[in-house]
Amino acid sequence: MKLSADQDKCIGAGRCVLVAPELFDQRDDDGVVEILQEQPPPAQLEIARNAVALCPAAALFAEDA
Repeated sequence: MKLSADQDKCIGAGRCVLVAPELFDQRDDDGVVEILQEQPPPAQLEIARNAVALCPAAALFAEDA
């Protein structure tokens, strides 16, 4: 799986960070999402999918490889 984000769509809600802080963070200046691990390890795939699904702006994407 590869994670990506459309930073222009991100509204800074931070749900991804709450669900998966090891995979996502937010920029200090505006709260926009930053991806910490583009390719999560197998043990975190389900958490990554949940974070993507919870994004209220639909700014996160999980592409299966």
